[in-house]
Amino acid sequence: MAGAAFQTNPYNLHNLLQSCHSGALQLPDFQRSWVWDEDRIKSLIASVSRAFPVGALMTLETGGEVDFKPRPVEGAPDQAKNMLPSSLLLDGQQRMTSLYQVTIRNSVVETVTPKKKKVRRWFYIDILKALDPAVDREDAIIGVPEDKIIRENFGKEVVLDLSSRQAEFDNLMYPVAMVFHWNEWQMQFIGHSNVRGDFQEKWPIINRFHDGIIANFASYQVPVIALGKNTSKEAVCVVFEKVNTGGKPLDAFELVTAMYAASGHELRKDWFGGDGTKGRHRLFAETLHPAGHETGIIANVANTDFLQAISLFHTRDRRRAAEASGKHGKELPPVTGNRQALLSLPLESYQKYEKQVERGFLQAAKFLHMLHIYRIFDLPYQSQIVPLAAILADIGDAWEHEANRAKLAQWYWSGVFGELYGSAVDTRIARDFMEVPAWLKGGDAPSTISETMFRSDRLKTMRMRLSAAYKGVNALLMKERAQDFRSGQEFDHTVFFGENVDIHHIFPQDWCRRQSIKPDEFDSIINKTPLSYKTNRIIGGVAPSQYLTRLEAGSETNPRIEPTKLDAYLASHLIEPSLLRADDFKGFMADRQKRLLGLIEKAMGKEAYKGDVPEEGEDDERDDDGIEAEMTIAAE
Repeated sequence: MAGAAFQTNPYNLHNLLQSCHSGALQLPDFQRSWVWDEDRIKSLIASVSRAFPVGALMTLETGGEVDFKPRPVEGAPDQAKNMLPSSLLLDGQQRMTSLYQVTIRNSVVETVTPKKKKVRRWFYIDILKALDPAVDREDAIIGVPEDKIIRENFGKEVVLDLSSRQAEFDNLMYPVAMVFHWNEWQMQFIGHSNVRGDFQEKWPIINRFHDGIIANFASYQVPVIALGKNTSKEAVCVVFEKVNTGGKPLDAFELVTAMYAASGHELRKDWFGGDGTKGRHRLFAETLHPAGHETGIIANVANTDFLQAISLFHTRDRRRAAEASGKHGKELPPVTGNRQALLSLPLESYQKYEKQVERGFLQAAKFLHMLHIYRIFDLPYQSQIVPLAAILADIGDAWEHEANRAKLAQWYWSGVFGELYGSAVDTRIARDFMEVPAWLKGGDAPSTISETMFRSDRLKTMRMRLSAAYKGVNALLMKERAQDFRSGQEFDHTVFFGENVDIHHIFPQDWCRRQSIKPDEFDSIINKTPLSYKTNRIIGGVAPSQYLTRLEAGSETNPRIEPTKLDAYLASHLIEPSLLRADDFKGFMADRQKRLLGLIEKAMGKEAYKGDVPEEGEDDERDDDGIEAEMTIAAE
């Protein structure tokens, strides 16, 4: 790799972003758009606001042997396209584009919500929350719609109006688009505050906010690995391999392992085993393992997930001790399982709760199987296992009582169909850990239930296999004792794996295409249901009336099915047989939407919203795999 000289230097963040704006720093043309979602943007803003590192960048000086076609970062002005860049950003596109979009452009940001809705957002820092050490900084970063008004109750109630600079001042909300324009903002604030007569009251708060938060943006330094123009193609190839598929970064588990080692405890052995012992990693992987098929349902529980659940117990103990000492309100430490809590978890608390929490995860696996969620692939939310396990660990054998199981199922499905566990879930995990056990003892319903509403029109847009709600409908149908069209068997654990059950179209794709029905319609969950592999093969691509006749007639390997019995099988999937036999696609879709909606309402224990106020944003149909598949490198 001769000639692959490089330098590593800290660069001022503001200067780097200005280089993106001017076109001096551009991207190699990866054919990959900017895709960061709203919560990841909030997390990035929060990290910079605390002067936390967000990772190094890697650049390549232009004009050398490797000559990639350049393109400006997304959102850069037109004149940047005419600029010959001095460097290309090889690693760090998502971070730099996100920061550029929210700080320099002074324009609304196009992003994606955890519910996979494409929306337009302005970002703000809640000044009072940012200054409160008890509040997680990410909770102090908020995204508001394009009109800068947050509404609830389906648009009927305005809960936050930031549509004018004066409204921003009154609500002490600082626009992230102004983080590099402090002087301009503070002069406007002083003028407004003098008119309002609250300058003496608010100015000390504003000063603290500047010194503790805004100053971090102005002074923020980013480490940049700068490859020279003489870097060879071979070296650049190796760089791409490393930055795209590199090793696992140091995480909280590794840091806690190092801290516990100082006290003589081998945390790594607890997790991975050794000396003839089976660690939790293998224990979880084998839990309810369907032999010969795949690993157990909780096999993807990470070591940090386990520590997070223990942190909930530890921080709750701290809070209860503070309450007992007479503290209240903001004096009380929060219950949390965030990264900071993990890194502050004492060895004695870990040892106090590890067995109890381990049992909680093992019980969580049983609970998920009870809901007919058998494979990791079909798990709506990996992140929801943490509060589920912590709650089960806390209540012990009480979860085995029918009334408690029903309530736990209602809470679980509310999280799934409310699509609440998509990302940035630390606060919700802690809240559910506190609220669900109290509810089981007669307290108020947890906010995951009380604040959640399912929209009837959401069923039409559930088309992605990665959607939590999509997976939830599939599991609910099996839980409601749906029977296979061919065999009449219910989809218990044995049938599910033995018959290779998966979710399939009811009106086959090929038939729908021949009828000029769009994928947006026929790919909806409304037109899908769990079926065995053999049954799906029999269905093929013909009209429903044809494959039903085929099923009734039977074959050498499949016995005949009486029409009344087949109708019963169909009805168990919430399908009206007459509509299927008539090949009435529109009638079927309308009827089954109502039936599935009733199933979801039953699971959540409340009525769905059936009004005509549309949900904000439009569906983002890309999944992570599809986005990665789009990425190609174009060189000239």
